[in-house]
Amino acid sequence: SHFRGVTTIVAKLFHIVLPSAAIFGAKDFQQAAIVRKMARDLNFPLKIIVAPTRREADGLAMSSRNKYLSESQRQQASVLWLALQRAKSAVEDAPVSARRLKRQLAKLIASQPEARLDYIEFFDAETLEPATRAGKGTQMALAVFIGPTRLIDNATL
Repeated sequence: SHFRGVTTIVAKLFHIVLPSAAIFGAKDFQQAAIVRKMARDLNFPLKIIVAPTRREADGLAMSSRNKYLSESQRQQASVLWLALQRAKSAVEDAPVSARRLKRQLAKLIASQPEARLDYIEFFDAETLEPATRAGKGTQMALAVFIGPTRLIDNATL
């Protein structure tokens, strides 16, 4: 229902503004993919551009939500980037079980005292269908609460 609301609002905006291009951030990969598909399905004459995620020096995705983190929470938040990097390393030689990799990454995230995993998902970047095996080219997305602040990130493995 969330993405239905997003596409309704974005479609209305596109009808009013009639842009030739729209830019969405890669940090919310699913939203960008769904808007791209909606624009294609509804024949909007515009180009959807997905801008790369901008990152802090330690890899944490830049977000307005980062300002809600205490200094200790901010340090713990780097576990999202570490999880993405661990997943990339895990599939470097060959695809692995997505379920097993999720468990390993969940343990990593749980090692941070104020971290609470919302989700880790592996999926096909085009169809958004879940992947049972994670390999090079698989998309990974995760959401983690650090204290009360929910942070999201993703990467192509």
